[in-house]
Amino acid sequence: MFPYRWPSSQRLLIRGGYNIGCFLVLADVIVELTMRSDDAPVVVEQTYNAPVQTVWNAITELDQMRQWYFDNIPSFKPEVGFTTRFDVKSEDRNFPHVWTVTEVEPMKLIKYDWRFEGYPGDSFVVFELSTQDDATTLKLTHEVRESFPDDIPEFERESCVAGWTYFIKERLPDFLAKDH
Repeated sequence: MFPYRWPSSQRLLIRGGYNIGCFLVLADVIVELTMRSDDAPVVVEQTYNAPVQTVWNAITELDQMRQWYFDNIPSFKPEVGFTTRFDVKSEDRNFPHVWTVTEVEPMKLIKYDWRFEGYPGDSFVVFELSTQDDATTLKLTHEVRESFPDDIPEFERESCVAGWTYFIKERLPDFLAKDH
């Protein structure tokens, strides 16, 4: 999850051309890659060879979350209204993470508001679990409600996608593969 500095540029240059009547228009368009409220949500999905209870515990129990997610989460409870705050440093910036749990369906879904104290922007994250046979699929959705600043590289969409991919497709499967 952002704000982590993944290798990228802050802007994407798109070159193209199109016809308007008998004229060919060539254009360079610069697209900002910051997390914005009008963007489609970031969705990362992964299936684990683990029972739903095991995956649920990994995403909701503090001791387990610290092993694969953020090691400095001071407290966490899968209860509506519960709020936690912790700092994550990236280069010379500090990003105070503030999470507030807004919805819980045990073994199925947990949703929390995710913002960075002192920075504009607001988002929410949903972890949805489903099962088939002995496997559990986790679908993570990160949606922005209020756009994040354009001038902070850690708030780039690419950083968010890379961060969630790292957590959901690398860190969590590695954690679940260990004997607990």
